Amino acid sequence: MFSITLSPAVWIGLILTPITIGGGQILFKISSGRMGEANLAGFIRLISDPVFILAITIYALATFAWVFVLRSVPLSFAYSFMALTFVIVPILSALLLGEVLTIRNFIGAALIIGGLMVVTTGG
Repeated sequence: MFSITLSPAVWIGLILTPITIGGGQILFKISSGRMGEANLAGFIRLISDPVFILAITIYALATFAWVFVLRSVPLSFAYSFMALTFVIVPILSALLLGEVLTIRNFIGAALIIGGLMVVTTGG
C-alpha cells in the first residue's frame, strides 16, 4: 500500500470538489425545469438562463480546483472522492428540491463512505 501525506489545501480540494459538483447538479436540475420544451427556443432559453450559467461557472471552478488536487495525489486516490457526489446530491436534492430520501439512499451513502475510508486509510 502507499502512504499519502496531504496538505490541508489538498484535503479541502478533495472534499470541496464533489460538494461543488453536487451544487452544480442541483442548479442544472433547476435550470432544466426553466428551459421549457426541448427545442431551439428551449435551448436558447437554457443557455441564457442565469441559473444555468451559474451551474457552468461552478463546474468550471470545480475543474480548476480538481486540476490543483491532481498535481498532488494519484488519480486513483483522488477520483475515489468523486463518489461523494452520490452522497451529496441526494442530500441536496432532499433539502433544496424536496425530493424524498429512502433507506436505499442511506445504505448506499454508508457503503460509499465506508469504501472511501478504505481507500484513504490504505486498508
